[in-house]
Amino acid sequence: MSEVKLAVTARTEFGKGAARRSRRAGLVPAVLYGHGTAPVHLALPTHETFMALKQANALFSLEVDGEILLAIAKDVQRDPMRGDVEHVDLLIVKRGEKVNVEVSIHVVGESFPGTIHMLETQNLLLEAEATHLPSTIELDVTGLEAGTQVHAGQIPLPAGAILLTEPEATVLTVSVPQAEEEEEEEEEEPTEGEPAADEESPDAPADAPAGASTRASTGA
Repeated sequence: MSEVKLAVTARTEFGKGAARRSRRAGLVPAVLYGHGTAPVHLALPTHETFMALKQANALFSLEVDGEILLAIAKDVQRDPMRGDVEHVDLLIVKRGEKVNVEVSIHVVGESFPGTIHMLETQNLLLEAEATHLPSTIELDVTGLEAGTQVHAGQIPLPAGAILLTEPEATVLTVSVPQAEEEEEEEEEEPTEGEPAADEESPDAPADAPAGASTRASTGA
């Protein structure tokens, strides 16, 4: 995982008014904490921070008071309408230590023709090295048939990662679309009240005996 270097500045003003002034100046309010240190209030460059957060579990390299610190984003607050980053909580990490993170599942491949797949959960909780956090986990569904269930414990993990999600948790299911199932049932079952193809209607006339005339006798 590559490090994202951000130029940070210390914040001396706090509160909603100060936060709005920071955003107008092109800065995102942030707080940095962890490893027993007192929280440090920072301002991050808006555009660079927004771009860096597009990569899940990005590793940040920050220069704070002349010291280079590594951190990961633990919480990101965004504007619900525009999606702008409004505040970031950053956790200090050290090389070699392990942290718990949620990693999104990325489905690749196509299940068996005529089937669909549905993700039951979007993320897995993993323990992984802080400086080598995966951004996604690939789940290959190529050729999986209807009725297949994939559980968390069946998904290959990146080297060194440990699964914390319950291994028996269902992650993905493969099924036939409901509309297709209903069409198949309609084809298999005759409509109620309609005789089957090989059944004779009780109102149908019996076949006439061989050689019998259908004309009424006129008498001698």
